[in-house]
Amino acid sequence: MQAESGGPPPGRIGVRVYYEDTDFSGVVYHASYLRFLERGRTEFLRARGVGHRELFEAGAGVHFAVRAMTIDFRRPALMDDLLEIETALEAVGGASIDMRQTVFRGGEALVCASVRVAVVAGGRAARLPEDLRRRLSGTG
Repeated sequence: MQAESGGPPPGRIGVRVYYEDTDFSGVVYHASYLRFLERGRTEFLRARGVGHRELFEAGAGVHFAVRAMTIDFRRPALMDDLLEIETALEAVGGASIDMRQTVFRGGEALVCASVRVAVVAGGRAARLPEDLRRRLSGTG
């Protein structure tokens, strides 16, 4: 795995907590954070010219799948909170991408996650195409 020194700046998106994201007490249900983090990764990639639909429709032959995730739940988010999901590229390997994600409310970190995304083609690990590598690193 090769670290991305001087890589692209982190991406940030806003997410509002709705009733459907919470448990019966108005606290965000733990699995809801997975959706928030997925949105953050998707928008991070989109901002770098890597759209899931484009990969699918263009027949690029690859897609991404979460391989591993470690989540640290520090503080709860609540119904109606406005959250920010920050996504940063940590490393790009031959067939995987490591990202760091943080869910903020105001300036407070509520949830921190380390995510390894596998590059997959035909149901197997695949090398990240060079054009996608350039777009992720902000050089293409």
